Amino acid sequence: MTVTVRFAPSPTGRIHIGNARTALFNWLFAMKNGGRFVQRFDDTDLARSKQEYADAILYDLHWLGIFPDATEYQSRRFEVYDAAVEKLKAAGLLYACYETAEELELRRKIRLSRKLPPVYGREALKLTDEEKAAFEAEGRRPHWRFLLPNFKDDPFETERTEVHWNDIVRGNETVDLASLSDPVLVREDGTYLYTLPSVVDDIEMGITHIIRGDDHVTNTGVQIALFKALGAEPPAFGHHNMLTTGDGEGLSKRTGALSISGLRESGIEPMSVASLAVLIGTSESVAAVPAMSELAARFDPTTTSKSASKFDPDELLVLNRTLLHNMPFSEAQDRLSALGISGEKAEPFWLAVRGNLDRLSDAAGWWRVVRQGPEQPAELSGEDADFVGQALDLLPEEPWDGTTWKSWTQAVKEATGRKGKPLFMPLRLALTGLSSGPELADLLPLLGREGTLARRP
Repeated sequence: MTVTVRFAPSPTGRIHIGNARTALFNWLFAMKNGGRFVQRFDDTDLARSKQEYADAILYDLHWLGIFPDATEYQSRRFEVYDAAVEKLKAAGLLYACYETAEELELRRKIRLSRKLPPVYGREALKLTDEEKAAFEAEGRRPHWRFLLPNFKDDPFETERTEVHWNDIVRGNETVDLASLSDPVLVREDGTYLYTLPSVVDDIEMGITHIIRGDDHVTNTGVQIALFKALGAEPPAFGHHNMLTTGDGEGLSKRTGALSISGLRESGIEPMSVASLAVLIGTSESVAAVPAMSELAARFDPTTTSKSASKFDPDELLVLNRTLLHNMPFSEAQDRLSALGISGEKAEPFWLAVRGNLDRLSDAAGWWRVVRQGPEQPAELSGEDADFVGQALDLLPEEPWDGTTWKSWTQAVKEATGRKGKPLFMPLRLALTGLSSGPELADLLPLLGREGTLARRP
């Protein structure tokens, strides 16, 4: 059996870091088990689903390093779902209901007032053909509920019916079907809710493991019952904890909180996102992991906490710095070239500045400093300006290398008597226009003697 997982968002908006967590859990699980990753778009809501969102989700996944083995769309599979509906109806497991939303809400309140669980009482099972015809004559159209197997002989006498599974993430889990209402699978207008197409597709596509957020734990009991009603063996399930913002709010595609596209556009590296999305809320320490293969080696779903995980978006920037500070030139070369950073100085430049970058795009600013000088001339006191002039007069002849800075500043120290910060800071300000940055010993050979002299105040 080939391990087969799926990531199945609705293409109704851009995915965020919480969605990426689910996608990455599935991708890494497939990687560790030599399996397949199916990208499925749950787009049965034709009014809200858009191809542009599906395309954007695929782009975001590719950027993260996830490359599906197959891509499927539920909107192209309605005939398969129609056949499943007929099968359930023929088995007496899907029944027509005519209550309005207001009527259902009233019944729910009555049950609560009697201290009864607010589950659907299966009143529609008692309807006669004449009563159904009367509702139809009124213009009512039925919605269809799945009859849960939580009784022996009489569906109005439910009994505790436990569904057990060994959760990939959470360990042993149990759901009592008697505590749940029969779920609606088909709306009045004939469109499908999430549950039926999802289960049918998981069967048809050979999904062996379903890994998703823990907001689906209760749904799993219903879905296991539906798998069996359709004559299929349920797959293995895993439910990871959810990510929230620092104030405990859930993430939403609707609000665009921490969207993958937004993080990409802000200069965050894909492995910064992947590292945080996977490792936060687990017993593993959150660290910048440079490659997906290494992250897969560290990935263990059983170490995931059962509690929601709050995270600080600023932590992404910390991970970003670590990745950039250790990134080899070969990995950065094409992106640097796109910023106009190329030629024989590109590699030594990268090695000189990478330790001072928050985002790779910040390298463009340092390239400008090296090639053209400070964006704004340094503000030096008259005394410091005179000192810099003296120091430039002592510049050694080329060729220059990594030892030039030390030999030059030693000569300046002997000639002027300055040392420490009073010596180094005016030179840094004159050469870069900034009070901090890369080691000047690394920058000086990039500036060259002519470029250095051009910065005389």
